[in-house]
Amino acid sequence: MTRDGVIARAAAHFDSGEFVRALNERVACQSESQNPEREAELRAYLDEHIAPALAAMGFETRVVANPIAGAPPMLIGERIEAARLPTVLMYGHGDVVRGQDVQWPVGLSPWAVTLRGDRLYGRGTADNKGQHSINLAALAQVLAERGGRLGLNVKWLFEMGEETGSPGLAELCAREQAALAADVLIASDGPRLHAGTPTLFLGSRGVANFDLSLKLRDGAHHSGNWGGLLRNPATVLAAAIACLVDGNGRILVAGLRPPPIPAAVRTALAGIDVGGEPGDPCIDADWGEPGLTPAERVFAWNTLEVLAFTAGNPDHPVNAIPAAARAHCQLRFVVGTDCKRLREHVQSHLVANGLGAVEVGEPVMMAATRLDPDSPWVRWALASIERTSGRKPALLPNLGGSLPNDVFAGTLGLPTVWVPHSYPACSQHAPGEHLLAPVAREALQIMAGLFWDLGEDAATLPRR
Repeated sequence: MTRDGVIARAAAHFDSGEFVRALNERVACQSESQNPEREAELRAYLDEHIAPALAAMGFETRVVANPIAGAPPMLIGERIEAARLPTVLMYGHGDVVRGQDVQWPVGLSPWAVTLRGDRLYGRGTADNKGQHSINLAALAQVLAERGGRLGLNVKWLFEMGEETGSPGLAELCAREQAALAADVLIASDGPRLHAGTPTLFLGSRGVANFDLSLKLRDGAHHSGNWGGLLRNPATVLAAAIACLVDGNGRILVAGLRPPPIPAAVRTALAGIDVGGEPGDPCIDADWGEPGLTPAERVFAWNTLEVLAFTAGNPDHPVNAIPAAARAHCQLRFVVGTDCKRLREHVQSHLVANGLGAVEVGEPVMMAATRLDPDSPWVRWALASIERTSGRKPALLPNLGGSLPNDVFAGTLGLPTVWVPHSYPACSQHAPGEHLLAPVAREALQIMAGLFWDLGEDAATLPRR
């Protein structure tokens, strides 16, 4: 019963094909939460795939109804060895985006795992079935190596609606706080910094989606007869956008800008390189907030993006001044941003710049979170991962994207440690989604080592 032994078991589990076999069974379940016809599959994933896997490791499980009517169920599992031991909460989501079956490359199906080169193709292999399958398998290897013990307590929370905004997750966690009480959240989602770089992130940027719109009249009018006489809503809206964010991507609204980057965050991001991998786009060095490194711009600052802009008929334009225009905008923001007053900040800024006629929609929002990089949980996890991989992990104070981490950090009050097993060019949400086999194999070893160390260090780990 040794640490080296459990890491060898994890590698053997992958090499034997057993990991891919289990992942294939899970991928075959067409759990598309964006498809209203898949209600039965969402429940089946919990009943037929997750509950049996947890039961085989001695977990007690229960499927719980979603507090929001019509939203998919969730599953809570727990394995308690002793009250004196630390308790880890783990999280995964078994739902996926639509398969987009006909758009996949020839010979590939979203509903079967196919190995080509070093890529394991299939819907959910990267997001999130592959990632939680790695963590489930790693726990099983520790149990086998320790003769049926983990040396810690583990709880699991699985949801089936993450790809539709996690409806009911916050309400369920508030209702089930006692059942989900733990000392730390350790979970896996999102990408590593680079495929070959083990990574730790401690939260996620928040996200707020909102519309800007302007309707000036009921119908369009000929641009020759009325051009120069009628205000063009598209032109006004373009000016409004330029008033919010300049032509180099710098946010101009004071209320949408974050506070100064904390020293601990700057230190963590020092030496972090973004992009440069095969399939990554080329970074625009002069885009975004001046004076920041690329890593600081995406992990420690706010960005305001225009995701869509329509006026008239872009596919078949006519010689007419449109009656209305609409833009769909998105703010990605870090901890400390005054996000609750976003609509007020935008509207006030537009009024001050003579553009008060533009309407600002109510934002749909997910909060930002960030565990302090100096947390003892962070130091412990970094040391465990480096010991297993032989490489210094990348530490990201938060993911550039967004996750429902505010539920775990806020509602449940947990320090949150995320160990991602995917990589940036995984085609997540797109045809050709895949998990890299070498990364999956190493991730199994990393998580087995991490769970082993949790048991070994139980007496000295931070407790709530």
